[in-house]
Amino acid sequence: MSQIAALDARLQELHSRTAETPLFNPVFQLALEISRKIEGGEWSLDQIENLVAELDCEGLRARARRLHRLIEPVEPDANLQRVRAMAETGDFAGFAARWSRPVAHIVFTAHPTFLLAKAQAEAVARAASTGDFGTTACAAPAARDTITLDSEHDAALAAIARGQSARDRLNTALFDTARTRWPKDWRRLSPNPVRFASWVGYDMDGRTDIGWNTCIRYRLMEKSQRLAGYATMLADAAPDLATRLLSASERAQEMAALFAGDMTDPDALSAAANTLTADHPDKLISLAPVLAEIEAMAAGASDDDAQALLTAAAAMRADGLGMGWVHFRVNSSQLQNAIRRRMDPDGTLDLASQAALMKMRELLANARPLRANFAALAIENSTAVRLFLTMAQILHHIDADSPIRMLVAECEQPTTVLAALYFAKLFGVEDKVDVSPLFETETALEHGGRFLDALLAEPAYRTYARARGRVAIQTGFSDAGRFVGQIPAALAIERLQGRLAEAMAANELSDVSALIFNTHGESMGRGAHPASMADRLAWPLSPWARRRFVRAGIRLEPEVSFQGGDGYLFFGTDALALATLTRFIELSPAETDPYAPTDPFYRRTDLSLDFYRAIRRVQQRHLNSGTYSRAVTAFGLGLLNDTGSRKSRRQSDIAADRNMSLRQIRAIPHNAVLQQLGYPVNIIGGFGTAADGNIEALAGLLRDSARGRQLVRLVRAANALASIKTVTAFGELFNSAYWASRPYRGHEEHIEDGCLALAEYLTSDDRAGVFRRLSTRLRVDAMKLHRLLALIPDEAPLPDREHTRRMIGVLQALRLALFQHMFLRVVMVPQFSRANDIAREDVLEMVFTLRVDEALSQLRRAFPTSFPSLTDFHVEEPADYPDEAATGYSAIRRDYIEPIERAYGLALRIGTAIANEFGAHG
Repeated sequence: MSQIAALDARLQELHSRTAETPLFNPVFQLALEISRKIEGGEWSLDQIENLVAELDCEGLRARARRLHRLIEPVEPDANLQRVRAMAETGDFAGFAARWSRPVAHIVFTAHPTFLLAKAQAEAVARAASTGDFGTTACAAPAARDTITLDSEHDAALAAIARGQSARDRLNTALFDTARTRWPKDWRRLSPNPVRFASWVGYDMDGRTDIGWNTCIRYRLMEKSQRLAGYATMLADAAPDLATRLLSASERAQEMAALFAGDMTDPDALSAAANTLTADHPDKLISLAPVLAEIEAMAAGASDDDAQALLTAAAAMRADGLGMGWVHFRVNSSQLQNAIRRRMDPDGTLDLASQAALMKMRELLANARPLRANFAALAIENSTAVRLFLTMAQILHHIDADSPIRMLVAECEQPTTVLAALYFAKLFGVEDKVDVSPLFETETALEHGGRFLDALLAEPAYRTYARARGRVAIQTGFSDAGRFVGQIPAALAIERLQGRLAEAMAANELSDVSALIFNTHGESMGRGAHPASMADRLAWPLSPWARRRFVRAGIRLEPEVSFQGGDGYLFFGTDALALATLTRFIELSPAETDPYAPTDPFYRRTDLSLDFYRAIRRVQQRHLNSGTYSRAVTAFGLGLLNDTGSRKSRRQSDIAADRNMSLRQIRAIPHNAVLQQLGYPVNIIGGFGTAADGNIEALAGLLRDSARGRQLVRLVRAANALASIKTVTAFGELFNSAYWASRPYRGHEEHIEDGCLALAEYLTSDDRAGVFRRLSTRLRVDAMKLHRLLALIPDEAPLPDREHTRRMIGVLQALRLALFQHMFLRVVMVPQFSRANDIAREDVLEMVFTLRVDEALSQLRRAFPTSFPSLTDFHVEEPADYPDEAATGYSAIRRDYIEPIERAYGLALRIGTAIANEFGAHG
């Protein structure tokens, strides 16, 4: 039996003891047994590392299996055959119309979810592509990749490129079908089954490290890459045109290099700007003449050459002069600060007031376009205005065809959207910019319906929407899921989407599209339903919401996010990309049956609304509870690896960690901490309590409702990975009684001093009690949940559910043992003098909150092992000092500092394996 199998079997045995005594904690008991082996010298950290590597591999396999299950079949031929079968019905006019409209827009976003090293991501993608979940899925352990904005951008472009290649294959299959069925008409086909976009390098909300020149450089790099791709597609059918496009690609690459320089230097900026804006034979800012040339060539070419030409033209129409459309994002406060300079320089107006709205209307009506150049961009100090100036330069000098999305976070006032329209008009880009307010905060979701009613009633906005051909909004699941819970968030977003359909119909905007960008990730905590691709696409844009638009005669443009390292796995190979796009086409997230009978969930609002409100109350109680906040922040963010170039907030002083607010950390690390603690509260919390007192009626409603069963599938998936005993076990690390009792029987005399020191130090610590109180609340809610679920059939029981739970349990026990090793090592470090206002107690607290790098830095300062040597000097007088005793800190480094460092590194690897079992980071 392997060591992992032995730990698995031991955990099963320990679980059986909970029948004898309910308070018995099998996870912590296993952690204690492992800890005794480590402290007794029976297991070395080398052996622990071998166990972690094996469990790490198991996590990667689980990740690959899940990915394969979500998008199967993965075989390219099977997917192309499915698309061909869908294309076999109807006449040419219907066929051409159907395939000319994207079933969805796919947006590659880059929130910090790059958990896997590049080699690990490649191994998971390879295993999911082939269905080989053995050693194929396991990458050799290596140092974590350094994640930068450039590396995130490169990863996004690689994923998009594979998506484009998959779309080309789909278009080829459509042309093949059309050539066979309509030999006289097929050249009029212009397919565009899916569109791509990205905000990587353009999302300025919450970060200051993206300069305007970064956006210009990235857009030029994307232009160069896409033009080179077009040239490759046309190399055989139109070699002369391919050569010209390749020259334009090289020119764009040269321009990108110029903007990589120091743009704070006026001379460098002037040179770059003048070179970019000057006329040049290889300068290409519109594909319109190229498309006209291709179509003319295709009309007289052979069928094969014509198909190659038209496939390239289809790609050009979809992507323009870039790898796809781009999404800029700013915060509403940035826009409000910018507009105040023009409408309220004295700061006396409330931007939510009618007076401000009237002033905004006047400003907008009188706005006249102003010319601006790169010098104006360089000296502008307002983030929002700088964004519009950047968009203007892109549209004037890089890509004049592709529209640009402007996402406005925390947008809660119509005045903010009108301010965006004003600046778009002021800089002459209102015909190419889609302003999209984001609804994600609790306030935005609660009052979003009234916001939409007010915004769409504005004549200037209606005129703008008709000119653009769409009303665009964004709904977010990360912050919403954190502040109101994932299930209430999804239901609130669904109602908001319904209100948009009503507002558009009421304001005579049924003749334009409704573009709804649902920004979620791959985690359950960020709005990704794990049961199937059908659930994934229906969760953020439900059939009920879709029907509201279909019945109003409003065309839907659904837009979904594939977020960071987690989301890019769906496009990790050509086969995965093709399978993912095929599932989108099959599931058609914009369509639904308008005549389908009303789901009981929406008919029985006396039950469903009360259920929603009750879950939300429980989630709000958690969020406002000092107990919940203290437990979630008990380890700071030290349970987590760095997973992106946008950093999660960390506090810089010890006291701040004790009072860290959940609002001081972002949604993704909040969700990730819940995963690591073992219980995704923001998904499960309140579902059982909300049924209390009306359990039979609610169980019946959830059984009979498609939406209700979808809610249950999400909760079951989260609950299958959850462990309240694990939450309690984390608190036991801070239980002074545990440390005082551990050496009581005299079996661990070698660590007795350390245990007693911990017991004494932790006597007044609140964390053990905090975790116990939280666990009690979760247990009461969970017992009510189990009663409810017992009345609802499990539609998709997981065959490996118990194995997965035990693997997570073994991982948690190993990590708890490593934490105990760290606690014992640091508390047994010899006393050292206070320096730089850091005392020994501060270093202890750094380790207890997993600020390990800071703690080790202080310990290395206190116990240096590297000194200047006498031989470094040319002093003639002899000396016997310093001798070996004066520099003898190497033992402290060996016995204390290095074990803490290594144990923490292994703990972070365990965190990666746990996240893989959950299927995503945060």
